[in-house]
Amino acid sequence: MGLLYDDAVIIRQSEKEGEPCVITVNCPDKTGLGCDLCRIILFFGLTVVRIDVSTDGKWCYIVFWVLGKPSTRWSLLKKRLMGACPCFLLACGISYYRAELQSPKPADVFLLKFCCHDRLGLLHDVTKVLCELELTIERVKVSTTPDGKVMDLFFITDTRELLHTKTRKEDTCDHLKAVLGDATINCDIEMVGPETTSCSQEPSFITDAIAEDMFNIEKLNEHQEDSIAFKCPSITMDTLLSPSHTLVQIVCQDHKGLLYDVMRTLKDYNIQISYGRFTTKGETECELDLFIMQEDGKKIVDPSKQNSLRARLEMELSRPLRVALISRGPDTELLVANPIELSGKGRPLVFYDITLALKMLNRPIFSAEIGRYDIGDREWEVYRVLLDEGDDGSSVSKKEIEETVWKMLMSWE
Repeated sequence: MGLLYDDAVIIRQSEKEGEPCVITVNCPDKTGLGCDLCRIILFFGLTVVRIDVSTDGKWCYIVFWVLGKPSTRWSLLKKRLMGACPCFLLACGISYYRAELQSPKPADVFLLKFCCHDRLGLLHDVTKVLCELELTIERVKVSTTPDGKVMDLFFITDTRELLHTKTRKEDTCDHLKAVLGDATINCDIEMVGPETTSCSQEPSFITDAIAEDMFNIEKLNEHQEDSIAFKCPSITMDTLLSPSHTLVQIVCQDHKGLLYDVMRTLKDYNIQISYGRFTTKGETECELDLFIMQEDGKKIVDPSKQNSLRARLEMELSRPLRVALISRGPDTELLVANPIELSGKGRPLVFYDITLALKMLNRPIFSAEIGRYDIGDREWEVYRVLLDEGDDGSSVSKKEIEETVWKMLMSWE
């Protein structure tokens, strides 16, 4: 017994402008499925305004109400959502439960090298092309030479798994040249080993003082500006309402990727969601009710486990990313840290949002890096951007830069 492959994900587009589209997912369940689906929806730039989740532990039914864009590629979105569903394996005649025990093959890593003449907004334009081509940026090294040339090294993986072909490589370079125009000097793509994107130890450029300011949640709450401050989320847990589930009720300030932040936390804790509902209240607040249980099928009654989960959710919802603007002598450096799931994935489009915010402020980028590091007790993807302190950018204050980047990442007006 099982659904046909095309029935696993059904998308009903809205008939009127401003009304939400409805995405229905009906497939076998697995721990972390909600996280994987929310991450895909976030990557496609959709805003979730409501969600209903129901599962018996073996089969799940999820409905998303989302606000799309004129540029949304709905057919591609459906394909990616179906790829995350376990029913894809059923359609192939493979037992889902047996296949899940096998570790997925690591994605092939490619090095995209190109040299061109620098211009304002260049890095964002390149990042946008790579995102549209479904090429995931794993690591970056960008530098500007004294004669105004840029050498970019992008370590990327291909969602379509075609970058090893000559056609896909040529298509990628052609898209980049179309955006860069006559500024292009050369473009090349080659396969490299996965060790080039592996996690490193704590980076040397993050001193103890910077780490304390960026990763100590108490310090963050003390020093954050009112314009970028989060309201403290309200999280309550009830073990009496249901005989087999713990009810988690969350009331918090809305932000881009909120559902993903909740789902990735539960996924890392191996917590299953049996029933759930997410609704928005007004323009800035939302409510989330989740009936959850542990991997062993029991509800969470241990107070220490409840407190640990509550503290983690409060942290992820009050500061899902870390942003800091640092002065290093005459230079200004922007640091953004993105927490990584235990599965190795992180919030998508962070580098896209950072470069877009800087482009909007007309702030040139002198150099940029992306790397993964062990900081504290978890892995982080750290984006390091050295700003070009030219005359054009001197009128923009550091406070304005930090606020603009943060609001872009959170999709706040």
